[in-house]
Amino acid sequence: MATEARPASALTSPGYAVPFITVTALFFVFGFITNLNMALVPHLRSIFSLSYGLAMLAESAFFLAYFVFSSPSSKLIELIGYKRTMVVSLFVQVVGCLLFVPAARMVSFPLFLTAVFVVGAGITALQTSANPYVAILGPESSAPVRLTLAQALNSLGGSLAPLVAGAFILADPAKVETQAAIADTVRGPYIAIAGGLLILGLAVAFSHLPPVTASQEFRPGQEGDALLKRSIWSYRHTVLGALGIFLYVGVEVGLASIAVNYFKQQGMSSLKTASFLVSLYWFGALIGRLLGSWILTKVKSGKLLGIFGFAGTLLIAVSMFTAGSVAIWTLVLCGFFNSIMFPNIFTLGIVGLGPMTSKGSGLIMTAIVGGAVIPYLLGALADRVGIQHAFVIPMICYLYIAWYGLWGSKPARTVTA
Repeated sequence: MATEARPASALTSPGYAVPFITVTALFFVFGFITNLNMALVPHLRSIFSLSYGLAMLAESAFFLAYFVFSSPSSKLIELIGYKRTMVVSLFVQVVGCLLFVPAARMVSFPLFLTAVFVVGAGITALQTSANPYVAILGPESSAPVRLTLAQALNSLGGSLAPLVAGAFILADPAKVETQAAIADTVRGPYIAIAGGLLILGLAVAFSHLPPVTASQEFRPGQEGDALLKRSIWSYRHTVLGALGIFLYVGVEVGLASIAVNYFKQQGMSSLKTASFLVSLYWFGALIGRLLGSWILTKVKSGKLLGIFGFAGTLLIAVSMFTAGSVAIWTLVLCGFFNSIMFPNIFTLGIVGLGPMTSKGSGLIMTAIVGGAVIPYLLGALADRVGIQHAFVIPMICYLYIAWYGLWGSKPARTVTA
């Protein structure tokens, strides 16, 4: 199994260092925007007086886009290539960000959800193109290291988003007189983001991102290739990897989305302080990915995934049965152990797929819809039994991830078998 071997010394194939840096910068973009949307959950609760479950619909709308657009995004890559798909995805996000302006002006919950869904569609296309592109920029054996480094930029963007939300979006309802005034706080940040995305899209459009042909393990399939007629569902490790991504994204997003309200329950009165702790949750993922890229040169990726999955389970268990600072900080520490999960589940899931890599990537990206399902289930259960008791859902997610890393990721077949 190539991914389970220690990575080769070469991080990228010859001539692909600059494309790697360019595309890695895009990971910052979808990390920042994804987490900024998560910050809308407490904001929407304030505007529309929603339950936890209904407020989580903001996450559901965002991650539902992965379910709807992941497969079309894979087809788009086949039609126009990785680079053009990235450019299209950035322009779609511009449209979504601008939709927040009328949503705030009209104080419309459905329009807020529509804006979130459109932004999610753009992020889906960006993820579906950027993740495999980074993976195929060098030897398959070093793919987990490349993707872990790229995901570190994702975490940096994610760490800054709660700070921006705390400074510019999350208003204290006691200090704001009307729903319209609370809603209006989103307009400025999203207009600025739309401008930045437009500039970035134009920059990527005029940059040199060559088509990848050097890596035979990831060679693109040709029309009429018999291998492409196989069903991606026949590759057990890929299907189980997709379920792993479903649960991983769900638990990471669910914990981040409910964290502000959970911290308030544990005695924290300031929304800005709570947002800062959420930022630390994402900063922990940044540190974990930087450290993890080095650990992966020493430890097999499946084993490391298993260790981190069991660590997340333990931290959630402690948070469930404690209170105050211990309950808060054990949840914050989950961010560190989330760090290496996505890149390792992803690369373990596409190992050995060769020309079917785009199909595998499409299936795995579709599974990011877990970010729509798990947070809603977590919020709905929290409405019934309280947030701490609802943490049984994250525990189940972490346990499955640990199992996949240690046992479920071993492929029963590859494109050659």
